[in-house]
Amino acid sequence: MQSDNLENIGPADPSDTAVWQPDLTNRARPVYLAIADALADDIAAGRLAAGQRLPPQRLLADRLGVDLTTVSRAYSEARRRGLLDARVGQGTFVSAQEVAPAPPPPETARPRREAAAPPAVIDMTMNQPPLPDAPELLDRVRRSLSQAMLQLDPQTLLRYPEAGAGFRAVEEDCAAGARWLAKRLPDLDESRSGDHGRIVVCPGTQSALLALLCMLTSPGDTVCTEELTYPGFKAIARQLGLRVVGVAMDRDGLDPDALRAAVEAHAPKALYCTPTLHNPTTATLPADRRAAIAAIARQHGFPIIEDDIYGVLPQDAPPPIAASAPDVTFHVVGLAKCVAPGLRITYVAAPDARQAMRLAAAQRATILGTPPVPAAVATQWIADGTADALLSAIRAEATARQRIARDLLPSAAWTAHPEGFHLWLTLPPAWTRGEFAAHLRSHGIAAAVSDTFLTAGAVPEALRICLGAPVTRADCRRMLEVLADALDQSPALAGIVI
Repeated sequence: MQSDNLENIGPADPSDTAVWQPDLTNRARPVYLAIADALADDIAAGRLAAGQRLPPQRLLADRLGVDLTTVSRAYSEARRRGLLDARVGQGTFVSAQEVAPAPPPPETARPRREAAAPPAVIDMTMNQPPLPDAPELLDRVRRSLSQAMLQLDPQTLLRYPEAGAGFRAVEEDCAAGARWLAKRLPDLDESRSGDHGRIVVCPGTQSALLALLCMLTSPGDTVCTEELTYPGFKAIARQLGLRVVGVAMDRDGLDPDALRAAVEAHAPKALYCTPTLHNPTTATLPADRRAAIAAIARQHGFPIIEDDIYGVLPQDAPPPIAASAPDVTFHVVGLAKCVAPGLRITYVAAPDARQAMRLAAAQRATILGTPPVPAAVATQWIADGTADALLSAIRAEATARQRIARDLLPSAAWTAHPEGFHLWLTLPPAWTRGEFAAHLRSHGIAAAVSDTFLTAGAVPEALRICLGAPVTRADCRRMLEVLADALDQSPALAGIVI
């Protein structure tokens, strides 16, 4: 297997075979498998010959409109089948070896009625919280779900919410949001209608970011973010035709001096940032930097979109930017990382009620509104303490898994918060990120390489490792043992062909 430093190869000559592009029509398998299957078909049909060069992964990802990780997985699968050879500094080439046939698609397999086997791959490409090992808590979740359904007014399902004030349930959901946000914004008060008038309830953080960018920007505008950032934000900005300018970071997070220079050069319409447990680097901005960033936003007249999705995990996190600068900050807090990913509820605290109304209008234009059932469940869980119990259980399980990481991994290789559930793994010189990702894949582990998060600067040789992806703590230990063993070896000793 081979490094993804093939991305350094320049644009393909149109006459070169690197212009190959797979035909993915009528292929029902996952995209990465469909690409590998198409490659096998083209080799078998003589459309690709031994020794011909394939496109660099980033170029093919752009052509297909898919994530770089998808193409990386496809090339790794093709190498596993013996379809490809990779040569350092030259590229990826069709192998001269006999090609192994692709496995049959799932639908041709004999149907089985037994319980499905667990997935063969630990998928760490999604940063999800660990599943608490607490059967009594799961029973509590079931009871609270039932209670929420019993209390749900059927009219919220049988009719659309009215414009303006809407159903009483919507107001209750906003009050619940104010109560949850008060953990980080203590000045919010669920009992003051003026306070929960600043709250907009959204069906997930991705939806909230979409509505915010639709509200604050127009196609062609510039937005700033950290030089490594949440891929979902990049995807929305691309869809809306926005230019994303990455701002330099250091070990403490976003650099205010670099932000000031970027603002003066590009006049952005907004700044998107994750100050607490940054995704992917895990950095947490110190309080003085938060104040400096707020001052720059006020001086230059642009809003801050503060993604505080990890903010309640650490018990020692600095107050959010919105706590001291609510006038320039849209404070976004989803429940996916701290309560339940499947709940898909996010609360946004706008600077004032007028801005909240504008955001609600942008949300109606994109997704009409928040489905009432998950909103009602979130409101019930916040009211009866189930949400707090889940948060405590997630924090405790994350802490236990971080202890395992400290026991197994060399301290110089990674950064994390002891109550967070992802870590940023910086590779030793012997490894590239592509080689390491391929090695993990050969052991049934899929991880996100740094390219996925990049908006500016050189691509670091690093990966984001999600400790919440393994179902059990024992699975997490086995995964970390694979990482630790690899960090002690060179790619050649680990069996990587370069």
